[in-house]
Amino acid sequence: MEYRSTRGDDQHTLSGAAAILQGLAPDGGLYVPVKFPQPEFKLQQLVQLSYQQIAQLVLSWFFDDFSAEQIKTSVTAAYGDHFDRKEIVPVTKKVGGNYYMELFHGPTLAFKDVALQLLPYLMTNAATIQHSNRQIVILTATSGDTGTASMRGFSDVDGTQVIVFYPYQGVSPIQLKQMLSQPGQNLKVAAVKGNFDQAQTMVKQIFNDQAFNEQLHKQGAQFSSANSMNIGRLIPQVAYYFNTYSQLVKRGEIELGDQINFAVPTGNFGDILAGYYAKKLGLPINKLICASNQNNVLTEFIRTGNYDRNRPFYQTNAPSMDILVSSNLERLLFMIADEDEHVVVDLMNQLQQTGKYQITPEMHAKMDSFVSGFAAEKEVEQEINRVFHENHYAIDPHTAVASKVVRNLQELTDDSKPTVILATASPYKFPETVLKAITGQSAQETGLPAVKQLNQYLGDDIPAGIQELDTANSIAETVIEPALMKNLITKSLIARQ
Repeated sequence: MEYRSTRGDDQHTLSGAAAILQGLAPDGGLYVPVKFPQPEFKLQQLVQLSYQQIAQLVLSWFFDDFSAEQIKTSVTAAYGDHFDRKEIVPVTKKVGGNYYMELFHGPTLAFKDVALQLLPYLMTNAATIQHSNRQIVILTATSGDTGTASMRGFSDVDGTQVIVFYPYQGVSPIQLKQMLSQPGQNLKVAAVKGNFDQAQTMVKQIFNDQAFNEQLHKQGAQFSSANSMNIGRLIPQVAYYFNTYSQLVKRGEIELGDQINFAVPTGNFGDILAGYYAKKLGLPINKLICASNQNNVLTEFIRTGNYDRNRPFYQTNAPSMDILVSSNLERLLFMIADEDEHVVVDLMNQLQQTGKYQITPEMHAKMDSFVSGFAAEKEVEQEINRVFHENHYAIDPHTAVASKVVRNLQELTDDSKPTVILATASPYKFPETVLKAITGQSAQETGLPAVKQLNQYLGDDIPAGIQELDTANSIAETVIEPALMKNLITKSLIARQ
């Protein structure tokens, strides 16, 4: 397997290990397979496999420069007792006619854990394969969950430093507490005045600053990313689509070969792109339902082929999706443009210069695997309320976005295929929203007091990842202007030398 940039030709390729280490291509593009894997496997065989075994199989298809032993030891270390369910990603019985894929049983209670508990092992093994002894500087912009999960995954990992930027006042109180209380000598986190898109744009500019990168190399370090821009973050997410399908077959919910739908709440398009990769690998997926909040730029794009970020930016009750520039969409554009990097470069230039672009009808026709919809804030609260009072099942606001979109689509179409909704976070990560939605009462205090108030109503066990915050010490919040991000990185690197 070799990888190329979405903005570069196929003569300049990297191995899987090199692509993971680099994170983002020097030309600003994202790494994609030169030739997409076409593995020979039988679905029936997957039904007999554990989550760990399916993950090993998927990784072997994409990263064949890793030895079988390197992959096995990485997966075993990543998916162990720090997940509170042995299935790693359990799938519910039917809830109101649909299934929920619970991706929140890792240490930080969000779907990012599934990939970010594994990425540090992939990255350190990649450094061994590449004979690299440079310090790896993980530079990441987060809308809430990636920051916590990457800090948790890379905490005190030798040869790494993690620098996380998040939008000031743009994450939930629990997300903020998690980031500010993560222990680790190699961790740095700062709030950026502005929104996630501004932070992510600046991170990309820093990645592409050649002079800054040369300075970093002279200091014996290199940048990499824990965002889903990194192919090593994206590919582990493919596994849970296969695992969910095998669980449903094993339980007799579907027959082998039946097509099913997956509904994905997404802002940066990484999680749903992993589902698209699963479909390209041969998983019987009918539709991938792209669910957005009020920042519904993806909804319009999937319906019309027009991408336009020139619209109001909303800070919503589903903050991890408060995004108007979806980085991973570039990988899809590359595929539907018949892997023509010139088309991608032109579209990305239009986006940078005008804030919008329109794909051709031919490209749009190749997106028939996707359907889309969005839910406004009030609809999110109503959906949390409805699901709980009709089914006694609590969902977080991001999951509620997908649940609402699915319900709308099922009412408008005759699609009766089984549908799996990706439950991307625990309701305890957003207790203020969930409590108000279910009870009609606002939390007396935000953060941990709201968790306890919600728990009194739900009467279940508070997850360990939340309980540990009760005694965790938090650092003071650092708040900077976007223009000072580069300066903070420089100071952090000097302090670590």
